[in-house]
Amino acid sequence: MSELTFHHYMQIAQEESEQAFKSAMEAAGYFSFYKFAEDFRNGLKRYSDADIIHYRYKLIRARALFPTPEQFSPSWSTLWEEFDIIFNYKNEALSAIPPSGRDGEWQVLIDNPYTHQPVVCYPSLAFLEAAYMYGYFQRDLKPHECLRLQKVTELLLAYGRKEASIFPDS
Repeated sequence: MSELTFHHYMQIAQEESEQAFKSAMEAAGYFSFYKFAEDFRNGLKRYSDADIIHYRYKLIRARALFPTPEQFSPSWSTLWEEFDIIFNYKNEALSAIPPSGRDGEWQVLIDNPYTHQPVVCYPSLAFLEAAYMYGYFQRDLKPHECLRLQKVTELLLAYGRKEASIFPDS
């Protein structure tokens, strides 16, 4: 029986081994596929330029092996579409920003200047995670919303006074 991990899946090179992986995953059910999908998501967060071709191939193959992930859970009916969007927009960020400019702190902001909703900001990110989030939020971007992936170049940071806190020391 095949080892049912994302790491193992990424090492599979032969179609026969993929089919064995598929059969074992279908027999194992929800929890094994959940772990596989979450590890795939984490892989999408971590991969960089050198891994693009391999991830593209494995994403295509995963979609072919498991064309209806909702058989494991109805909430996964659009899993592959979500991963495709993340993959494509993260690659857009990877191609737009050269490796020499990816160091330091990054943040992702979502804003709609035509509403009174607050700006949403995800600060203190490494570039690869910020690029992942840039892809992740593309799917549900509403009309007039603005999604920004930006590098923090200057930072002034202040914390509230501890003695003014309503929370006890712990």
